[in-house]
Amino acid sequence: MVGSFFSVLWMIIIVSSLLSPLFSRRKTELGRIRLLNSLSRKRGSRVISMIHRMEAFSFLGIPLSRHIDIEDSEQVLRAIRRTPKDVPIDIILHTPGGLVLAAEQIARAIAGHEAKVTVFVPHYAMSGGTLLALAADEIIMDEHAVLGPIDPQLGNYPAVSILRAIEQKDKNSLDDSTLILGDMAAKAMVQVYDSVNNLLRAKFPEDKAREIARILTEGRWTHDYPITCQMLRDMGLTVCNEMPGEVYRLMELYPQPAQRRPSVQYVPVPFERRSPTSPPRGKEG
Repeated sequence: MVGSFFSVLWMIIIVSSLLSPLFSRRKTELGRIRLLNSLSRKRGSRVISMIHRMEAFSFLGIPLSRHIDIEDSEQVLRAIRRTPKDVPIDIILHTPGGLVLAAEQIARAIAGHEAKVTVFVPHYAMSGGTLLALAADEIIMDEHAVLGPIDPQLGNYPAVSILRAIEQKDKNSLDDSTLILGDMAAKAMVQVYDSVNNLLRAKFPEDKAREIARILTEGRWTHDYPITCQMLRDMGLTVCNEMPGEVYRLMELYPQPAQRRPSVQYVPVPFERRSPTSPPRGKEG
């Protein structure tokens, strides 16, 4: 009898341990839907989120990250296609970038929507994510959020670096695979520049569009270089910092996979100063 009781108890514990993550995941998904619906009603728009976090699975202990892929482009294009032409679209974007093909498909769909399209960047939108932001009518970024260069990458190397390395070599000493890689790099540079330039020509004079496209695609920075709000404004882009609170709350519902220990911790309550007011930074006597 006692053995039977403990067997049932162990079964309950095992089932609970299996179902608990499912219930937690479902609760998080419902929270996301409520926030998206709330922001949609508040702004009178279709709200689309594209948020790429580290995946909850790993290969040999190394977490795998998400990026813009063809599945993303299919889903975003479907959402835009189902949105009436006179309804604004808001896109919440958090991504390291991804496939050029997928990013360009989404960017063209954004630029082709007749009503206003706004992109919200709470933290970062690099590479292909920057291309999507440029396609929108308005970019709203957190004060400390960043975009990134859009210079093309071939494998592990920037296309511009491949071309510069080839320029320093004797062409007769290069093998066919290196020459082919250089040809692909040259084509990629032209193609990405043309894509960015075409998006910007609808918003800027032709000379200004070419200038911004050149800055973002010529490879003057490393591919992960953070382009700040002020740098974007200096280029001539209009960037607003009025981020709705719902966007930040939505980001909290896309947590990174649990780790053995948190790398950042703080007490999540309003801060109350418990000591005399300290002088501002740099004002000590």
